[in-house]
Amino acid sequence: MIAWSVDAANRSRYLDAVAVSSDDEDILAAAAAAGANTLVRRPGHLATDTAPVQGALLHAAESIDRPFDYLVLLPATSPLRQSIDIDACIEACHPAAPAAVTVTEMQKPAEWFCRLDPDGRLVPLIDGDGLRTRRQDLSPAYQPNGAVYVTQSQWFRVHKTFYDNATVGSIMPSVRSVDIDTEMDLMMARWMIESGLATAEAPIS
Repeated sequence: MIAWSVDAANRSRYLDAVAVSSDDEDILAAAAAAGANTLVRRPGHLATDTAPVQGALLHAAESIDRPFDYLVLLPATSPLRQSIDIDACIEACHPAAPAAVTVTEMQKPAEWFCRLDPDGRLVPLIDGDGLRTRRQDLSPAYQPNGAVYVTQSQWFRVHKTFYDNATVGSIMPSVRSVDIDTEMDLMMARWMIESGLATAEAPIS
């Protein structure tokens, strides 16, 4: 799965170093074969299921032996992300924003989202009359899609997050926003490519 992230990174107009961090030798070997120019052996305490990605990213950044202004995180679980999405997110971040993340439009308006109280009654997450309003009359809402994260490297070292009041969103189409968390997600990505609904810059294996 790592090959499509390395391939998309190498196709970017802006990235000049591609590092892959893992505690798995097979993944590192696949990354090298795909064209990654820096392989980072992630220590065990940063490779657990509960370890925050920020620590692994900072560890990888320290392994690159040259100065750089921006860090770009490309999770391997976004096979339909393309280099144009990476470049658009970098452009959204540079020069003024401390960080940018890719987002996609939500299928339903944010005003329709609710919690259930102890009696099972709907409690809107957003105050107002959204539940009684047609979707066409509400503004679109966006959610991070987990495909691309960009940040100024010095800012990230201080804040250790991509999210701040000044973080900006770079919109990706929903057709390229598949995030592989389950076998069903992988099947969906394959079906979208085979049916012609989406294209990938690297083969889905």
